[in-house]
Amino acid sequence: MVERQNTGLPFMKMHGLGNDFVVLDARTRDIPVSPSLAIAIGNRHTGIGFDQLAVIRNGPSDAHLTFHNADGSMSAACGNATRCIARFLMDETGSDDLHLTTERGDLYAVDAGGGITSVNMGAPQLEWQDIPLSEQMDTLELPIEGCPTATGMGNPHCTFFVEDAEAIPLDQFGPRYEHHPLYPERTNVQVASLIGPDHLRMRVWERGVGVTLASGSSSCATAVAAVRRGLTGRKVQIDLDGGTLHIDWRDDGVWMSGPTMHVCSGVLTPEFLGSVE
Repeated sequence: MVERQNTGLPFMKMHGLGNDFVVLDARTRDIPVSPSLAIAIGNRHTGIGFDQLAVIRNGPSDAHLTFHNADGSMSAACGNATRCIARFLMDETGSDDLHLTTERGDLYAVDAGGGITSVNMGAPQLEWQDIPLSEQMDTLELPIEGCPTATGMGNPHCTFFVEDAEAIPLDQFGPRYEHHPLYPERTNVQVASLIGPDHLRMRVWERGVGVTLASGSSSCATAVAAVRRGLTGRKVQIDLDGGTLHIDWRDDGVWMSGPTMHVCSGVLTPEFLGSVE
């Protein structure tokens, strides 16, 4: 902590379709991230601001990633941050494919060409205890008004299929279900509409964050839910507030593809770090 406060702390700002991240590279220096530090950096007025804070560490493969929400809590998975970091590491190493580890498990990333990065987010979790839910039930249609589908992608999801996703007041709708008793670890909430063959319009309320312009794991969960409910095939285009992701639920996992952006690099000052309790 003393060293970090004396020298400042380098960071990178990235986003995938407006789903934005602060990334810390802890491969060559120890960077302990407390909930209070994550909250301070995540404040969009007095810090940098992010949907998730991601930390790159050395691991058994190319890198190990951990994720913090804006409220200081942790998440085992963050699909768009994984794609952004994968692009950064590919540019750094010149490799076209990577093996990453997360609390979610082993994730594989490839350069899909044309500035598109693809990540295999692993097999979806479909059983109630793996998502997790608070009691045994069918995850295809939960006993909640609207009969949403529950899916785990390393973090829990609750997907509502509605006639018009644009018409849902997400800032009111999202928090109502984020804290639903069926989800002991809270949940991400999606509203999705079928707008064409294998084509969905989706909006996201992210647990610990709020309304986001995009969410990779939410897109994967929604595509899986749509397949299970017979609404789409296994290759799905999902249009979010920030842009479009392509999801492909294959035998080896759920692949997510889309663009990324490294916005800037900077240094958090010793004065800022010293102000964090």
